[in-house]
Amino acid sequence: MPRSVLFHKPYGVLSQFTPEAGHRTLRDFIPIPGIYAAGRLDRDSEGLLLLTGDGALQHRLTDPRFGHPRTYWAQVEREPSADAIRQLAGGLSIDDYRTRPAKAKLLAEPPAVPPRDPPIRFRKSVPTAWIELTLTEGRNRQVRRMTAAVGHPTLRLIRCAIGGIGIGGLAPGEWRDLTAGEVERLHLIGGIP
Repeated sequence: MPRSVLFHKPYGVLSQFTPEAGHRTLRDFIPIPGIYAAGRLDRDSEGLLLLTGDGALQHRLTDPRFGHPRTYWAQVEREPSADAIRQLAGGLSIDDYRTRPAKAKLLAEPPAVPPRDPPIRFRKSVPTAWIELTLTEGRNRQVRRMTAAVGHPTLRLIRCAIGGIGIGGLAPGEWRDLTAGEVERLHLIGGIP
């Protein structure tokens, strides 16, 4: 059975194995041949990244028609109003597309996450808040574009779950093998055989 792993991608790491001058890549953390990222996180985003050597699973996790849920924690400038949260949940027009409806909520407390290195910019006069967004699509820099569209730029972005599988207690840079049950659950995403 091909290997599949869950990786906690640190800030500043590229979601690729190919070396690139001046940047850390997956190769710096995961010494497993024959696995590939099933999706991407931007260099300035952190959190859960799934890697697999299972071609069918790779396809299921990257083909938009399966619409698997991805949950993010976004630290944003200022506290969003209830109306801003409704707009995020209802779908937004951004550039040349409209986002699908999403689950969105303001978190009462910041999530228990390790400090980022380097830390986000701190401005004494501009408070921050954390929101949780669950999307079923993954366009380029979508969460950042969505929060900016409602007037709350994203300062820090962490993907905390994919298809109901969470990042758990993994520290940035750590990885673990997915269990057989987790792989099976991911193969069932989207309800399409």
